[in-house]
Amino acid sequence: MKPERYADDAVLESRYPDHVNVLMSRHDSALERAGAAHAVIFSGAPLPVFLDDYDYPFKANPHFVSWVPLTGNPHCYIVYTPGDKPVLIYYQEEDYWHLPPASPDGFWTRQFDIRVVHSRDDIAAHLPDDRDKCILIGEINDEAWAFGIERINPGTAVNMLHFERTAKTAYELECMRAASRRGVNGHLAAEAAFREGKSEFGIHLDYCDAVGHAEHELPYGNIIALNEHAAVLHYQHQAKRPPERTRSFLIDAGARFNGYASDITRTYALEDDDFATLIERFDDLQQELVGEVRTGVEFADLHMSCHLKIAKLLDETGLARGSADTLIESGVTAAFYPHGLGHFLGVQVHDVGGRQGDDTGTAIAPPEGHPFLRLTRRLEADQVLTIEPGLYVIDMLIDGLKATGGFDRADHARVDWLRPYGGIRIEDNVRVLDDGCENLTRDAYAVSEAR
Repeated sequence: MKPERYADDAVLESRYPDHVNVLMSRHDSALERAGAAHAVIFSGAPLPVFLDDYDYPFKANPHFVSWVPLTGNPHCYIVYTPGDKPVLIYYQEEDYWHLPPASPDGFWTRQFDIRVVHSRDDIAAHLPDDRDKCILIGEINDEAWAFGIERINPGTAVNMLHFERTAKTAYELECMRAASRRGVNGHLAAEAAFREGKSEFGIHLDYCDAVGHAEHELPYGNIIALNEHAAVLHYQHQAKRPPERTRSFLIDAGARFNGYASDITRTYALEDDDFATLIERFDDLQQELVGEVRTGVEFADLHMSCHLKIAKLLDETGLARGSADTLIESGVTAAFYPHGLGHFLGVQVHDVGGRQGDDTGTAIAPPEGHPFLRLTRRLEADQVLTIEPGLYVIDMLIDGLKATGGFDRADHARVDWLRPYGGIRIEDNVRVLDDGCENLTRDAYAVSEAR
């Protein structure tokens, strides 16, 4: 069987040069502000396991990945000097214990002056001689990999790069559409596995097979939650056996394409019951929020709009009683929905810049009482973010309502009904437009349905 093609190579190739030009322009500005002449971007080094002779799975520096689609290549460097073609120092270690990286190949290689090296000693010759005029961006746990560069991750440059990175280029958007299509393939396979009665672990394996990722290649650890496990927001286990009775399934899982991530969540009921009806109602709520996304919207206001909608839903479904203002002010909505509405997405799942008010790093605090909101900025065109409202039975939070006066607002018989299902979360990835948004997730589902 031929591997799935998620993007048109010709489209990627046509859009990539402009992407590199945007990166060069951003780094020109960052270097000027930092008073530096060269940017050296380190892909990173593997982290060794304590008291052992092997490493944790390697995760490349997202700054590096934004330049080149190399997610599994440690000890590489991008060297950028304004006015010059970017240099890629490509580390191809001669090693008989491990398979060395293949020689660089693909549409992206024409944008770089590629220097292949085979040892750490070879790298220094390809770095700028005036190290005092360099900034280095990346994680340095061994100063030997800094090669004498002392200015590492200066805030003057990094804050500017993070602020500007939130607007995606045409190339990045195409990669993210591809990551969405790939992720949807996995979600469809996972739903089928759930309906076949498989365990959480079995569903996870089917997901990985469908997206073509080894576990360490996933953008984040899959959340595969049956029944009450759906109430654990970042549920981290995968039971090897199915429960005695399966009721519901929540999956929060993504995929990567050229280093760019998707982040998708869906919730399912096994039977056509009241919980299935609640999922349908919640999907409507989520789509109402997606419909509010556009340039100029304050995301914190959208998050508070979600709480208003959650409050009305709690009252409509009998899970809690009271006006929307009362349920919000007494903490009831926060007990059922304790996390933020969404976050930026890109080469990182929780991409940078979500709380930056400007390119100097000025922070915008989340609304009082909502500390977990990762995105507090005003939305701008071509940003990509998640919209992921949730509704859960988390006993420690509901018990905490005794201190706020909200405990008696909950209908505990209805809460008892919902508890075995865990909860609901529905998450789409959307691109901000002047007059609305592009829903990468729903579009990817539509492509799958059309096949």
